[in-house]
Amino acid sequence: MELEELGIREECGVFGCIAAGVWPTELDVPHVITLGLVGLQHRGQESAGIVTSDGESSQAFKVHKGMGLINHVFNADSLKKLYVSNLGIGHTRYSTSGISELQNCQPFVVETLHGKIAVAHNGELTNAVRLRRKLMRHGVGLSTSSDSELITQLLAFTPPLENDDTADWVARIKNLMNETPTSYSLLIMHKDIIYAVRDPYGNRPLCIGRLIPVGDMNGKGKDNSETEGWVVSSESCSFLSIGAEYYREVLPGEIVKISRYEVQTLDVVPRPEGDPSAFCIFEYVYFARPDSIFEGQMVYSVRKRCGQQLAIEAPVEADLVSTVPESATPAALGYAQKCGLPYVEVLCKNRYVGRTFIQPNMRLRQLGVAKKFGVLSDNFKGKRVVIIDDSIVRGNTISPIIKLLRESGAKEVHIRVASPPIKFPCYMGINIPTKEELIANRPEFHDLANYIGADSVVYLSVEGLVSSVQESIKARQESENNLKMQKSRAGKIGHCTACLTGEYPVELEW
Repeated sequence: MELEELGIREECGVFGCIAAGVWPTELDVPHVITLGLVGLQHRGQESAGIVTSDGESSQAFKVHKGMGLINHVFNADSLKKLYVSNLGIGHTRYSTSGISELQNCQPFVVETLHGKIAVAHNGELTNAVRLRRKLMRHGVGLSTSSDSELITQLLAFTPPLENDDTADWVARIKNLMNETPTSYSLLIMHKDIIYAVRDPYGNRPLCIGRLIPVGDMNGKGKDNSETEGWVVSSESCSFLSIGAEYYREVLPGEIVKISRYEVQTLDVVPRPEGDPSAFCIFEYVYFARPDSIFEGQMVYSVRKRCGQQLAIEAPVEADLVSTVPESATPAALGYAQKCGLPYVEVLCKNRYVGRTFIQPNMRLRQLGVAKKFGVLSDNFKGKRVVIIDDSIVRGNTISPIIKLLRESGAKEVHIRVASPPIKFPCYMGINIPTKEELIANRPEFHDLANYIGADSVVYLSVEGLVSSVQESIKARQESENNLKMQKSRAGKIGHCTACLTGEYPVELEW
């Protein structure tokens, strides 16, 4: 809840589509990409863009970009600009590096020795300052403040051993990956190919889906269905609405070539010896949609396990468990189940009230929470309530909610947080307040319950969060016969907990 209020957000989402079989295709590629981006709208709401191609010539890119939500940027008229097309990539953005303006909208398109490429990027480079200087020393002018333009220009560099008449895109991509270790998931479109790339640490998500006939979506024989096309997305939650089934994840360091004929692994770039992968653990805690699949497990299930672990670590004498609608609901259900307490709704959300900081005067500001939520007082009057939240960042959002519940008849209000305290900023694609703004670093944290008006406050431990995330992954890997192959390709299991522990997966450069 508080993460939503404070605007702690993922940087962006990427989505690509390529039609299979005979071209020109009957598949409506621009419409598929638009719907795919709508499914990723939670990852970025500032701007969006789509680049499409017929695949015959890299000069024939069709581009439309705009500021705002997907449904505002893409309408019937703007989609007409993107036809006729057999493949394309799209992007929805929330800026953590780069100003929020049209020139920073992705995908970026640049001319190379071998024709145009289009690039869509999710993440934030940890060594962007050095790369920016390096490009400028080579005489490359940069027109935006975005990390993603750096990536696009690095891909335009010609590797030393490349022939003038043949582009070596694997060499170009590997050159980029050697220049910057993290954080990026990329879609690169050139002529009739989409390359899907994930950094060696796997910090940002990326997965592949298979488009099948709509009539086969719920059928038993869908595994044998005709493949109408391939899609690649930051999250699998966008697949169902476009008639695609989850195919697989792009592995950390993997370079995947997606053509009209097949999905092919070209190479897997390793991490330095001994380094574990570093998938962002906050994708599980908050950023991803609960129906998305990461590392072979559904986000909803992980959040529910976090609630169960929280109940083990921080039980309390109470009458019911609830949450502030609605991102922490799976954790609240897990907590209630483990404690043997009923899960009961205590608040209902007014979905048509804006964010609480957009208010014109003090009176309305003070009524902010009451405007946003209705109180179901019959459900909790005279009772001891446990509220499960996904995070408390500054403490100024949960406090008025506790006050509202007390004034409406709650006997006690206990807060349980289904993630550890955020103590450090993120430099890999998440917008987190400064270290000084975080409640975990302020004197009030030592008496947080009193500060926010609760009877008690307990956070999930870092160890508890990591075990909740990794439990299913480890169990599955141990049961698989091809364990050795899996480990050799994906490496040691690991997750980035830098915002919680201050231990960053790579050395930061300034």
